[in-house]
Amino acid sequence: SISINDWEIYTTKKPILNSDEIDKEQERLGIPLPEMIFGNNKVEIKNKAKNFHISFNTPDALSLVDTTGENLLQVSYSKEWFSTRRTNTDDVKGIVKPFDWTYSTTYRGSLIEGSHDLKETLDLNIPLNKLKKPDPILFFDDMVLYEDELGDNGISVLSCKIRVMPERLLLLSRFFLRVDNVIFRVRDTRIYIEFNENLIIREYKEQEANYQDVLKKISPMTGDPRAFLRDQNWIASKLPAIKTVVDYATL
Repeated sequence: SISINDWEIYTTKKPILNSDEIDKEQERLGIPLPEMIFGNNKVEIKNKAKNFHISFNTPDALSLVDTTGENLLQVSYSKEWFSTRRTNTDDVKGIVKPFDWTYSTTYRGSLIEGSHDLKETLDLNIPLNKLKKPDPILFFDDMVLYEDELGDNGISVLSCKIRVMPERLLLLSRFFLRVDNVIFRVRDTRIYIEFNENLIIREYKEQEANYQDVLKKISPMTGDPRAFLRDQNWIASKLPAIKTVVDYATL
């Protein structure tokens, strides 16, 4: 953890949930959980003097996964994947129903009750020029909140990383999805805070493209294309943005 002026930044990294914790969380959500769930991992940013508190945590992120099956991604092996999960979760009531098996989430962080709110804006963006300055990094952390290999047919992972400099911080919460031969999806939430101004900017961006369209962007001269397909930053640089929302607060 670190404190700068009235700002406090905390991170918690713990092992994957034990079987009792998994049972409780599965019952709460009503769907099978991802293979690897770090349910106690979290990042918290607080300013008590200005009444601001935002948290990035696993239970809240999973709560935004579609449990109705309305946005179900239908691919050839989804039935096979469901059948493997059903055998493991028959003892949980209501579990055998369609849901978004890619664990796609629109999570932007959790504003704790009573916290100062953020307002949508078209006039502000995260000032990348300030982030490019060679400022010393006083604190850094990087963690996975949940991960699933989709029955060896890709990867679904939600991660969170934060870096704190003397005058500002940047947090990136990224949901990354690769379903082999079907789709790439990236959903990024960035939190930028300028400490002296007590300025908070949150940018949420959704990107998505067909798997084959991304594959075409790999030069045949580069060797093994799979290395690119595993590189989240490379993939994100190639996907078109389909939605961007910016909100902010000056405390």
